[in-house]
Amino acid sequence: MTATADFDKLDRLRPQRLEPLRALRAFRKLIRNKEDTTQVFEIMRALSGRSIGRGYNRMLKSLEGGRQAFLREELAHKLDDPVWLSRFEPGSVGAAYRAFREARGFTAEGLADEARKVAPLVDAQHPVVWYSRRIRDVHDVWHVLTGYGTDALGEACVVSFSYAQTRNLGFAFIGWGAAREVQREAPSVPARRAVWQAYRNGRAARWLPGLDYEALFEQPLEAVRERLNIRPATVYEGIPGELRARLKLRG
Repeated sequence: MTATADFDKLDRLRPQRLEPLRALRAFRKLIRNKEDTTQVFEIMRALSGRSIGRGYNRMLKSLEGGRQAFLREELAHKLDDPVWLSRFEPGSVGAAYRAFREARGFTAEGLADEARKVAPLVDAQHPVVWYSRRIRDVHDVWHVLTGYGTDALGEACVVSFSYAQTRNLGFAFIGWGAAREVQREAPSVPARRAVWQAYRNGRAARWLPGLDYEALFEQPLEAVRERLNIRPATVYEGIPGELRARLKLRG
């Protein structure tokens, strides 16, 4: 690879301008096929703006966040390691995450593969890009911490929580857009209220991106929720589970 090509790559690491029309096109594709995770990353790429760089800089302003940035460990490697996951005791965050992924067949690397389809520099050895991978890799961990499921409304809620934590407009776009579609499908379901509560819960919680997740996995889930001030998802949990499971984005 030439030196010019290398500089071109580094140049593209500058904050991207917001592209709402590109995000809208991707969201329409996502509505037609909820399983098309690539469109989620397309939306995030279109609307991330300066949020990733600002999030990384925020990590550096705390002792633990700065330590994590210095270590720059790849969470995906741990999260996909069955031996590592098997060590956690029942009731711990790690055990809850293990059960979450076993029930759904999810892998951190699978999510990374989807991201690579739209973000060719996602594996770049650069601190800000590393932070973007970290936010991607903790998505399912935040499902576990917040209690939101992987149904359409649960995903809308967890990304709304994520918007409050990261200020990434891509999360807000997906969360409110998905809530609108769910509400159209099932007017009696308080989708918008559930998403609004998730956002407020995200605002109230401690800042999660800079945590030591390896240490967190060893701790009791309920104690961690209390310590991090992650409030119960009462609106979402008030919707019967069988109804939540039937909710889908309109095609």
